[in-house]
Amino acid sequence: MSTTPRLLITGSSGFIGSHMLREARAAGYELWVAVRAGAQLERLEREGIRYVEVNYYDAEQMRSAFHALSAQYPGEPLWHYVIHNAGITKTARLEEFQEVNAEHTLRLLSALIDLPQPPERFVLMSSLSSYGDIHRDDTPLRADDPQRPTTRYGRSKCLAEHYTEQSGLPFTILLPTGVYGPGDKDYLMALQGIARGINAMSGCQTQYLTFVYGGDVARAALFVLTRDEARGERYVVADGATYTDLEFGRMVQRLLGRKHVLHIRIPLPLVRLTCSMGSLSARLTGRVSPLNSDKYPILAQRNWRCDPSPLFALGFRPSMTLEQGLEATIADARERGLL
Repeated sequence: MSTTPRLLITGSSGFIGSHMLREARAAGYELWVAVRAGAQLERLEREGIRYVEVNYYDAEQMRSAFHALSAQYPGEPLWHYVIHNAGITKTARLEEFQEVNAEHTLRLLSALIDLPQPPERFVLMSSLSSYGDIHRDDTPLRADDPQRPTTRYGRSKCLAEHYTEQSGLPFTILLPTGVYGPGDKDYLMALQGIARGINAMSGCQTQYLTFVYGGDVARAALFVLTRDEARGERYVVADGATYTDLEFGRMVQRLLGRKHVLHIRIPLPLVRLTCSMGSLSARLTGRVSPLNSDKYPILAQRNWRCDPSPLFALGFRPSMTLEQGLEATIADARERGLL
């Protein structure tokens, strides 16, 4: 029998997935990734990462592929652990959120359950957006709060959580807050705007923000994989600090070395109009806009405070404060000519 646990990561080519590969390799796992037909495999083969081709639209294809591989490991799980990180955060067609984030998860779960020995733990990477704007005061969101998602994206993640909880697999659900770091495109836009001298904040009232570094999201996923007390639980993932939108903008300004930045607040009706125009443009051109109607409730929500203390109680500690993480992000963006 193999002594090195096998770990399958989906969505490994994205921002958070790339951090997961790096952290999982350092932790000594035998790494597997799920790839789509036509994916570039040279880097995976060069780095000794094994792969399985999946069609998330076809549960039977995944069952067949998984069963064929499982014959190589009689008496063992094909994968001891699975981190399901694949999904989308924006799309030109809103109906794709449920298909990609929820139904793809359901088909993957179905194929894994059908294995002779299913995984010992399935970690679902979800989002705070699955809760919606449930606390209009200064109460931090907790993982055991009721869920009332206000976006199509949030509803799709909430449904994926439900499928996971009902699957019968041993699971843990992670709920990261605003994830940033090298390779992220969304917060990079904010950094680029401030580098040009403008920090445009949504809404005339203060927005309270929470963050977590991409590498720490990956570390949290690996942290809960093997902990019995995390089985069947859900955890908010954040660095534990709260910032106002203005504090965030001024921190970025200082780290960029910009002497003069115009910090302006955009009224929410104008933000809504801009998001509506972004959605219209996406429908006409097929090109996704970062500002769209499904993004508007997230921009309008004033309270993004959250409580990661249950994860901290297990012994997890983030490696980066916001300032440290932004320093690393800015350095990476400058090295790549993006700032």
